[in-house]
Amino acid sequence: MIITYLGGESVKVQFGDTILAFNPISKDSFLKHNKFGADIVLSGLNHKDMNGVDQVTFGDKKPFVINGPGEYEVGGVFIKGFQSESNYDKERRINTMFSVTLEGMNICFLGAINQIELPKEADEAIDCVDVLLVPIGGDGVLDAQKAYKLAVEIGPKVIIPMHYGDIEKNPAAGGALKLFTKEAGENPAPVSKLTIKRKDLEGKEAEVVILEKE
Repeated sequence: MIITYLGGESVKVQFGDTILAFNPISKDSFLKHNKFGADIVLSGLNHKDMNGVDQVTFGDKKPFVINGPGEYEVGGVFIKGFQSESNYDKERRINTMFSVTLEGMNICFLGAINQIELPKEADEAIDCVDVLLVPIGGDGVLDAQKAYKLAVEIGPKVIIPMHYGDIEKNPAAGGALKLFTKEAGENPAPVSKLTIKRKDLEGKEAEVVILEKE
């Protein structure tokens, strides 16, 4: 499995010939957007920064789109969506967080959540998280300190921060990544992408991985 960070909350996950796109950035967003073909799109917030299905419909790829809570199975990928809250772009919104099982691994994508605790339904259903993607930028989503606290409570093997830097509307947001790594007590060197197999997760506990924006 290969995980690539595209900025904002846009994340691409590829395993074999199958590609998943989480919260792809629309062409109408002021954020830099990427054009590629996806098989499954998981859009957790109806906002131009996170609902760019048009940008991941490319070539012979016509993606199956999931944009709300529920249970889904698409091509051997098992997906659960859970409703949570967000205040992204200074407006109270419904955010869908996703739990995805593939290749014997469980990815949890929190999206634009701003709750310091998981909703009850999600807390009861999400277990044994291998890779957690968590927003850290504040300003309507979790800030660095709250994000790390929630991440530790979830207890993943690997934590990947997202939603920091250029997605933010306030000048202080640029330090979100620095604050997050300080909370974690780690200072890992950024990597261009994360290539990981089930066996690579053995012995890991809340290890922070910083992905460079592609």
